[in-house]
Amino acid sequence: GVGKSTVATNLAGALARAGRAVMLGDVDRQQSARQWLGLRPAALPVIQSWDVAPGGVVRPPKGVTHVVLDTPAGLQGHELVRAVMCADAIVMPVCDSAFDRDAAAQCWAELQQHPRITSGRCRVAAVGMRIDTRTRADDTLQTWARAIGLPFIGVLRDTKMYVRCIERGLTIFARPVARTQADRDQWSAILDWLDPL
Repeated sequence: GVGKSTVATNLAGALARAGRAVMLGDVDRQQSARQWLGLRPAALPVIQSWDVAPGGVVRPPKGVTHVVLDTPAGLQGHELVRAVMCADAIVMPVCDSAFDRDAAAQCWAELQQHPRITSGRCRVAAVGMRIDTRTRADDTLQTWARAIGLPFIGVLRDTKMYVRCIERGLTIFARPVARTQADRDQWSAILDWLDPL
């Protein structure tokens, strides 16, 4: 409920729109991203899913240059290590609630122990989710992230646009620019942070 699938689907959509060969993988039990892929109109840029080889081996399809994984909440221990071993970057969605901040802080503390994180081979940053622009939630999250040393790269506002897009297999990047400019502006900092990868 924090917005992991929203971030994953929109990130995959932005990459596909930019001409990247992208795969969206879903390793969450809920399978929200996989369901979203099933709703995606064929006329939009292709976002691939896992290839399942004989014997049930699952892997990214050949030719894919960017893999976006939608992971379950609360990854820790061995599952978290496995995700870090495969990742160049981790975008951690965080809502402005004490529970979300605490869970994210615990995950960040565990991530900081991993050699791929400490060496910079895998970058981590937080994104504020469902931020009401009439409140100080953005400031609260930035102050919290700064206090624990977690890079904070932006916020995504609370809007029904994301809900309407997901229900149709779309992203904000597939909607008219005039209707999504505020959201695209918020995504620009996130995409800029990911661009060197």
